[in-house]
Amino acid sequence: MAHEQKITVQRTIDASPKAIFEVLTNPERHAELDGSGFVRSDEKTDRIQAVGEVFTMNMSGDHMGGDYQTDNHVTAYGENKMVGWKTAPAGTEPPGWEWLWELEPEGPDHTVVTHTYDWSAVTDKELLKKLSFPLVTEEQLEETLGRLAAAAHD
Repeated sequence: MAHEQKITVQRTIDASPKAIFEVLTNPERHAELDGSGFVRSDEKTDRIQAVGEVFTMNMSGDHMGGDYQTDNHVTAYGENKMVGWKTAPAGTEPPGWEWLWELEPEGPDHTVVTHTYDWSAVTDKELLKKLSFPLVTEEQLEETLGRLAAAAHD
């Protein structure tokens, strides 16, 4: 039986798409958003501004044996509308999982935020054996949306 290879969560946040986009495109703030507890800090603090950029994060997780870094390759960018990236162990090409944020305005001060974690493009069988997807649960993604809701009010 084929398993769904992505998780999507959605929430209406009481903030404008612009306010939410500003938080999402600032890697410095990703640790405070992360419901999984893997993200520790940002390695360099340039704001995400275009597809093709790479930002590096300091991470920690038992699945990687402790502390590690990731390179995040920006795959989607639309000002105040969407941002997404594929994550890779630092110095390597992304093996296929992607994080996508989509923002849909609902009135002046509300935004429907859709957050998708998609690992359907992961084809490396060794990797699939080693890492049990999803590494981040639906509950943790919901937690991330809750943290984003709080962060967008700052």
